[in-house]
Amino acid sequence: MLGSDVSGRLGRWTVAVLAGGVLWAAHPAARGDELIRAARELHTNYAAQLLDLAAWCDQQGLAEQAKITRQWTGKRDPNKLYVADLPRAIGRPELPPDTPPNVAEWDRRFWQLRRQQAKLLEALARRAVRADRASLAFDLAMGAIREDPDFESIRRLLGYQKYRNGWYTLYEVEKLKSGQVWHDQFGWLPAKYLRRYQQGERWSPKGWASAEEDARLRRDITVGWDVETEHYAIRTNHSLEGGVQLGVKLEQLFRVWRELFIRYYATPAQVADLFDGRSRKKQAPFPRLHVVYFRDRDDYVRGLPILFPQLKKEVVGMSEGVYIADAKRAFFFASKEQDDRTVYHEATHQLFHQTRPVANDVGLRANFWIVEGIAMYMETLRREDGFLVLGGFDDARILAARYRLLNDRFYVPLAEFAAFGLEKLQSDPRIGTLYSQAAGLTQFLVHYDGGRYRDALVAYLSAVYSGADSPTLLSKLTGATFAELDAQYREYLQSAGPVVVPTPQEPAEK
Repeated sequence: MLGSDVSGRLGRWTVAVLAGGVLWAAHPAARGDELIRAARELHTNYAAQLLDLAAWCDQQGLAEQAKITRQWTGKRDPNKLYVADLPRAIGRPELPPDTPPNVAEWDRRFWQLRRQQAKLLEALARRAVRADRASLAFDLAMGAIREDPDFESIRRLLGYQKYRNGWYTLYEVEKLKSGQVWHDQFGWLPAKYLRRYQQGERWSPKGWASAEEDARLRRDITVGWDVETEHYAIRTNHSLEGGVQLGVKLEQLFRVWRELFIRYYATPAQVADLFDGRSRKKQAPFPRLHVVYFRDRDDYVRGLPILFPQLKKEVVGMSEGVYIADAKRAFFFASKEQDDRTVYHEATHQLFHQTRPVANDVGLRANFWIVEGIAMYMETLRREDGFLVLGGFDDARILAARYRLLNDRFYVPLAEFAAFGLEKLQSDPRIGTLYSQAAGLTQFLVHYDGGRYRDALVAYLSAVYSGADSPTLLSKLTGATFAELDAQYREYLQSAGPVVVPTPQEPAEK
């Protein structure tokens, strides 16, 4: 499969920040972990300082500023991951010239607290890196950059550089230097073309044409629009705008995936080099991921069997999208009824297959459940209150997982479940219920006890995709027996309260 220098890929991060406070909201059992305890103490002390500042605002009659201060850390669900965009512009927003002195004083104190907290988080992140706790290290680094968006060492860590009074990735800088601009409808295009595009013209295979003529010329997928984003190349015969919208969604998934699974494609030494600022030379980025986006289901059902004669038309017709590893491409179609879950699910398979070398028989002999489980976890990506969010007990698949375990009393013990290979799981008549269990177990491994098993989960995925796994591997990596994991899983699902009957809209198995 694909192989290139992963150390060069690590410096190409986009604007994302994990702000969930998941590791700070750990359960009591996690307090024995020195690093997590230190993170919790930082958060507690910071929250107290913010409350003191909010009280000062109350004394000054600054109700709005008091509200902002109290709400800054927020109340985050420890069973979800939260990702927020960082500002593009360099520097904090300037206050108006007529700002009252007490408001200016609040602003100065607020930013002073935030920058101080950022430094403390960054220092603790370095300690976590030295302890090979990559997930914790990057949570802390992301927390630091949220507090101080201009924290230069972390911006460099994330692959940003200063350009035209803003923070841009190397890819974006190269695009801008070449005379291109990004437009939310049209994607990257030469700046000199922008006005004509806005007026309804398009650069077509026959030169400048109306948008309608351009659409007619590109009706066949073989001559469709090619949309390029930082990490994706999308061919579509739906529309230019539709291809750009899909590209934006895929880039959002890419950011979150790359943050959560840093140790999937990077060694401990490479992560340490990133934090020490030693990986500064320009190196190969991630390989660009290819996606085909058909204009509708009929075109998808007709087109895929032509490209892949081994695929039966009736089988394709039952799918909502697919990633084909041999072709190194994901295939989707436009539909008003289709949600984003299928896109995120299949694109996750693509990310795990194409961002580092993998075995040809991933999950064939054992551990196939996690291949589907992690894709089901990533398909929960959505927006809530200005954040990109993953996971949560309120997701349809987790509601189903809780119902199957706690109401139906259905559960395949992990020691047995981990031994299921691809064929055994997918030919099992209980496949729907097994998929629910896989979704629940993945949520458990990401979030249980403040993220206790998150690094073990990444190591598990790395071994499974490398073909170096065994049926007992998960137990070895977590340091817990399968019986202990079974009991903890039940405890975790019970912690959400009364069981709710799953809705009819529970996502289908992939």
